Amino acid sequence: MKKMTQAEAVVQTLERLGGIATLGQLNQEVFCIEDCEWKTKTPFASIRRIVQTDNRIYKIKPGLWALKTYRKQLEQRGIITENELNQNSTEVQEFNHSYYQGLLLSIGNIKGLGTYAPNQDKNKSFANGKIDDLRSIQSIPAFSYEQLVKRSSTIDVIWFNERTMPDSFFEVEHSTDITNSLQKYNDLQDFHTKMYIVADKRREEEFWNKFAYASFEKLKSENRVKFLSYGELDDQYQQAVKLQSINTVIL
Repeated sequence: MKKMTQAEAVVQTLERLGGIATLGQLNQEVFCIEDCEWKTKTPFASIRRIVQTDNRIYKIKPGLWALKTYRKQLEQRGIITENELNQNSTEVQEFNHSYYQGLLLSIGNIKGLGTYAPNQDKNKSFANGKIDDLRSIQSIPAFSYEQLVKRSSTIDVIWFNERTMPDSFFEVEHSTDITNSLQKYNDLQDFHTKMYIVADKRREEEFWNKFAYASFEKLKSENRVKFLSYGELDDQYQQAVKLQSINTVIL
């Protein structure tokens, strides 16, 4: 019996996942197909090559791929490839925001942390599902005074440790004012929590300019807030997925 080619296995996996998947999801799911052999020491690189070169597949954004036969269906769900003509549209901006929220939730889940995103975002799309499918905590824990919990409840993604205390805060800034997120972090600076602004690499200079405001002096002097680009986030997501397949990780 003829074995399925690696490209066919990737296409079949995409079909099984609703016509769309992150590279991380493909790396996890494609090996479930028993009729395909992966006689290579670098299977993840092979999958990356296939999605980049197979004419049945198109790129939606870094790390997110889909079958061309599903394009219309996906666009009806607001999952649209960004270009110069639509980059400022509400649909594209909303999808970009929820996509990177989803990556952050996925990494937190892989790390074994509790993951939270605001209820207002729970029905937004992420690849082949919704934000609500990814978050492990539906209601923000009462980890402090009511006013502080309320202040943090609109943060885009929060990772919680085993004691239900916030481990990391993430604000995804696709088009909104970074100053607002820095003000939020300023109000929450007394928590021993890592804080990140997640945005396109092109906004990094804007981040540093606004972080230099006198009102954020304490945050800046203590290096409390870090800038994380979309590209770096995608790389870390893929790395986290790869590490799942390793039995012993050197820390």
